[in-house]
Amino acid sequence: MTNDLIRKYNVPGPRYTSYPTVPFWEADSFSETAWIERLQTAFSVSNQKSGISLYIHLPYCESLCTFCGCNKRITKNHAVEQPYIETVLAEWNLYCDLLPEKPRITELHLGGGTPSFFSPDSLQQLLAGLFASAIRPEAGFEYGWEGHPNNTTREHLHVLYDYGFRRVSFGVQDYDPAVQRAIHRIQPFENVRQVTRWAREIGYTSISHDLVFGLPFQQIDSIRQNVAKTLELRPDRISFYSYAHVPWLKGNGQRGFRDDDLPSGEQKRILYETGRALLEANGYAEIGMDHFALPHDSLYQAMQTGTLHRNFMGYTTTQTDVLIGLGVSAIGDAWTAFAQNEKDIDAYTNHVRAGQLPVLRGHLLIERDGFIRQQILNIMCRFETRWNLADWSEAEWEGIEPRLDALCADGLITYDESGLRVLPQGYPFLRNICMVFDWRLNQTQPVKNLFSQTV
Repeated sequence: MTNDLIRKYNVPGPRYTSYPTVPFWEADSFSETAWIERLQTAFSVSNQKSGISLYIHLPYCESLCTFCGCNKRITKNHAVEQPYIETVLAEWNLYCDLLPEKPRITELHLGGGTPSFFSPDSLQQLLAGLFASAIRPEAGFEYGWEGHPNNTTREHLHVLYDYGFRRVSFGVQDYDPAVQRAIHRIQPFENVRQVTRWAREIGYTSISHDLVFGLPFQQIDSIRQNVAKTLELRPDRISFYSYAHVPWLKGNGQRGFRDDDLPSGEQKRILYETGRALLEANGYAEIGMDHFALPHDSLYQAMQTGTLHRNFMGYTTTQTDVLIGLGVSAIGDAWTAFAQNEKDIDAYTNHVRAGQLPVLRGHLLIERDGFIRQQILNIMCRFETRWNLADWSEAEWEGIEPRLDALCADGLITYDESGLRVLPQGYPFLRNICMVFDWRLNQTQPVKNLFSQTV
């Protein structure tokens, strides 16, 4: 990969966990009533056909990791657990009251924050409350959660396993002491090894480790060490994320280091290429963007069968037309509509206690959004997409074709008038390729302080 390509394509861009992306949602046309109507319509089809997905945001952490851009609240006061669990269950019951039958939960994910901040008893209470109003299918479901290696216990793993969880991801980030100090995430390798061993002994079939490249003070030797230690434990899948530097976001802790402590765009790509080569040499296949998996893992198999999906939970192995997001800042998806909860815990709690859905904002997709959304999903999940030339207006195609020509000339894609295919050299530039079709983004260029750099 040449430095010229990196300089050319290293621009702010979305990660496309949704389309349209959140900054381009149209608040004026959105209403809670419309959200409920579209959710009910999608549920009437999805629940019997494929079930629904459920994401629960558990925002508490005991300490601030300065690389993290997630919605979180830092506290060592574990008295917050019980009222938060009660509020999430109350929100769930508000949704269940709107639905004509019990939801069949085929996909469930606990994210954060730090889900393992919550005690096993609190998680037991949460799950018991959820399934009092829902059905777990006998087969064809996938439940996963995120654990911190420093505070995940065998009991945590057992409680979730007993409710059908077979996938767990552990946030490693980096093993280099200098990097760990900079991002305020100190955790010994032994802790990661211990929780990985426990998960295997208990019966988890998909264990993931999260690694991040582009962190402050990170060097090639850091990446080599990270991969070498990861290979000792050989998790089933690996999330090899690009650090998203977005210090302007409210509540963000990304101010514990200077911008010039970060690798440059060119250096960052070298870190990625180094890690990717080592992972692929040891049997891991690249899945979509930022993910690698061994051939036996369900993520790899979904990529091979064309069933890989991407939503606000990231890459998933199942696709439902309904994703209900519970908890502060969580986002729901009814395929033709999105809704995001209040981002402040107190505001979120007050809404739910008043018997109101805690919706802060949302977007109602128009027909064009749906078409573009599918093109972007195809690129992100299958490295290719197809269309009919008649799908584009003359003006649209006149804007798209020169940009596809440029990508083609740079060896990132091949295309014709019926579709495109991403070449291996283009995999690191998936976000840039998707941006060609993002008409909402392209109408508002240039974009500043909305997205992280694509490289």
